[in-house]
Amino acid sequence: MAVNTSAQAPLPVGQVSRLIGGWIDRLGAIWVEGQITQLSRRPGAGVVFLTLRDPSQDISVSVTCYRQVFEAVADVVTEGARVVVFAKPEWYAPRGQLSLRATEIRPVGVGELLARLERLKKALAGEGLFAAERKRPLPFLPQLIGLVCGRASAAERDVLENARHRWPAVRFEVRNVAVQGVHAVPQVVQAVKELDGHRDVDVIIVARGGGSVEDLLPFSDEQLVRTVADCRTPVVSAIGHEPDNPLLDHVADLRASTPTDAAKKVVPDVGEEYERVRLLQDRALRCLESFLEREERGLAHALARPVLRDPHRMIDERAEQVGALADRARRTLGHLLDRASSELTHTRARVVALSPAATLRRGYAVLQTADGTVVREPADAPEGGPLRARVAGGEFGVVRVEE
Repeated sequence: MAVNTSAQAPLPVGQVSRLIGGWIDRLGAIWVEGQITQLSRRPGAGVVFLTLRDPSQDISVSVTCYRQVFEAVADVVTEGARVVVFAKPEWYAPRGQLSLRATEIRPVGVGELLARLERLKKALAGEGLFAAERKRPLPFLPQLIGLVCGRASAAERDVLENARHRWPAVRFEVRNVAVQGVHAVPQVVQAVKELDGHRDVDVIIVARGGGSVEDLLPFSDEQLVRTVADCRTPVVSAIGHEPDNPLLDHVADLRASTPTDAAKKVVPDVGEEYERVRLLQDRALRCLESFLEREERGLAHALARPVLRDPHRMIDERAEQVGALADRARRTLGHLLDRASSELTHTRARVVALSPAATLRRGYAVLQTADGTVVREPADAPEGGPLRARVAGGEFGVVRVEE
């Protein structure tokens, strides 16, 4: 329960320590799994001291047990081994230290570890972390390669030497880390994050030269797998262990069988690229020559055609046709004009024959009153009134006379 304190009513250190011890005592005995990082067996001492560390995090706790408890597993448990202990948390009040009092220690066998990894593999695969569509292609020619490996290791030497032999200008950003043991996971995770955050790094290689199943357990750690899955930079796994693939192989964008294989897959060979360029140049030249030869044959075939061999022949033939058509048009137009002229002459003759002037020339006259009205009836002519008579030769005045 919470304790009420204040600056005026603080708790003594001893009471605080006893309260903490009381809270820890209520936890009871528990099963704890971890990796042994320190083992102290003093000759003649009845107590064995261990340090149990979380393989995935930088957290450890002290463990004590009676010698007879440890002697039961002393033949198979050493530093670096994974164990499961049944222990009760204890609080040492005088020093304010937490420890575990173990009453049973069980080593974690390889079979159990593999079974756990298989369950973790299925769980991560179910989340889609191993899906092929998540794999990113590697750059053709990386300018800067991030390398995570052990310090002065054969894996580092193989990657650097083979990569520079293939492409001397390639550059590396190396992070030396622990590749096995309790410090491996946090150091590898930190190195991968640093390289992924480096804006000039084009690809990251995580390399190790193989090892036992227990040695490779850090590369199957869930934290490392998720870190690689979250990387924006392509990651290549080069653990170099064929029989049992760590989970890093499945989440990485590319798996290499060995560090040397990783260098070959990440860095192109300058000699091979020169040869490829030469072959492409030769192929392009052959294609161009073939195209030109084909076009030359087509042009020669076109020039051999009569229309191109004697280009004026078609014009001459068409000129004769145009002349014939022009003559025919002129003849047709002449006939039409002659016919129209004849019809016009006949029409004019009929018009002339039917005109009033022609009638007057035959001896007829037209009488008109003073206002120009034509006299058609005797009653239309006023008696004694002036009249105008129009004949073919002109006009003259007349007077009506009654008989």
